[in-house]
Amino acid sequence: MATKGVTKINQFLTYILDEEVYAFDIARVREVLDSGDITKVPKMPEFMRGVINLRGKVVPVVDLRLKFGMTETEQTVDTCIIIIDVTLDGETSILGAMADSVKEVLNLTVEQIEEAPKIGTRLNTEFIKGMGKKDNDFIIILDVDSVFTSEDLTIVQGTENKAVPVRETAAQPAEDGPQAAV
Repeated sequence: MATKGVTKINQFLTYILDEEVYAFDIARVREVLDSGDITKVPKMPEFMRGVINLRGKVVPVVDLRLKFGMTETEQTVDTCIIIIDVTLDGETSILGAMADSVKEVLNLTVEQIEEAPKIGTRLNTEFIKGMGKKDNDFIIILDVDSVFTSEDLTIVQGTENKAVPVRETAAQPAEDGPQAAV
């Protein structure tokens, strides 16, 4: 059965979130990084873990588990950040998506992909591009552009334009805090 945006043979990067297998279209994935230092940004939604420095560019990092209503991603040796391109209203933003681990790059044919299930009207499945099948396992194929709302991307685009904050140290008093007399 053909689904939206799926051609004859498709490649997907599969990854794990809370023991379930998810996938992004490989064409939207730039690279996969070890989860390193993430700089927290004040007043961001809970699912926004902060920003990273990617070769001099500020890249916002989203915890996909929190975005999907799961528990926060725990930092392990397998935890990674998948750098993806997200497009909304013709503008592309770079985003880091935290995952428990990356599994593999997988080729799926059209016959191995079914449409997202329709589960009543209360559950939003618009962000699911399709359900892949490999052996007896299901792979939830996400539509990168539908996972994030325009409000999410407005926040992301705002963090891309800001400098990464410098962490305060004992030698550097806060700018708006009280100054000690010398």
